[in-house]
Amino acid sequence: MDLLILGCGYTGERVARRFLALGARVIAASRQPERLAGLGVEAVRFDDVAARLKPGTLVLHSIPPVGDVDLRGLRAARLVYLSSTNVYGAATVVDENTPVDPAHERVAAERRAAAGSWSTLVLRPAAIYGPGRGVHKRLERGEYRMSDNFVSRIHVDDLAAHVEAGLLSDLTGAYPVADEEPSTAREIAVFCAELLGLPVPAADSGRVTSNRRVDGSAIRRALGITLAYPSYRTGIPAAIQAEHGL
Repeated sequence: MDLLILGCGYTGERVARRFLALGARVIAASRQPERLAGLGVEAVRFDDVAARLKPGTLVLHSIPPVGDVDLRGLRAARLVYLSSTNVYGAATVVDENTPVDPAHERVAAERRAAAGSWSTLVLRPAAIYGPGRGVHKRLERGEYRMSDNFVSRIHVDDLAAHVEAGLLSDLTGAYPVADEEPSTAREIAVFCAELLGLPVPAADSGRVTSNRRVDGSAIRRALGITLAYPSYRTGIPAAIQAEHGL
């Protein structure tokens, strides 16, 4: 089994480890392949991808539209594209039936990803957090400002589990991905501040933020996913423990 990862970053590295554990050959295309040394993948530049691929390769495409790549000529059997819940625009409650904003640049990128001869699954994750990334880290840096808007999240390891299951399935379509507990920015800030022994940050009434509660249950049912971290209440403590090697 061969897996190509286009854009092997925060989520892609975790997907790579999952497939390496399955005995797969993993090729990771990056603009800085030297950054992936030690991961156990075949790290290549984007220009060298075509020469390394075999017909029937599985592909994870996680490059944002700004750095999109030309997929023409890709010999793939299956592609999972990581998009974003931002495609839902001003919608405040989102599930698998919520229409997208057709003008959003990610929607065009989703269409390009699905335009090949391969079967395609589009995953639209909510805010991704985990070790080294998320509200708790921004709070530590003094960069977090509260509001009463809702935000949905997904732990990076749970997102990687969705990607793995999606690549190994024949499910097609586009689905939002999120955990089971949306929260306001205020609620999670208070939780993290108490956990870290830090002061609760000031509210910022002038800050423009999204306000979106995402239901990711449809894709979990379709792929048979059980979340390791169904809430930030378990995911953030686990992330902090991982950062300290516990």
